[in-house]
Amino acid sequence: MADLLEWLARQLVDDPDAVRVDEVEREDGTVLQLYVAPDDRGKVIGRSGRIARALRTVVRASSVRSRRRVVLEIVE
Repeated sequence: MADLLEWLARQLVDDPDAVRVDEVEREDGTVLQLYVAPDDRGKVIGRSGRIARALRTVVRASSVRSRRRVVLEIVE
């Protein structure tokens, strides 16, 4: 899942080398923390949060097989 998220984010931003995804395990599920360059944060969030919502939907859909809750956080 982290690889898919990283690939999608790299396609959206101007500085793909700054994209990083950290996977944090918690007792209630997994948190994917997406780091991008400050100038690219708006591109990942999108107008009214549409792109961020779409990325969260893709992450949630890809986590169905593992039966674990996966949450996406866009970190500054």
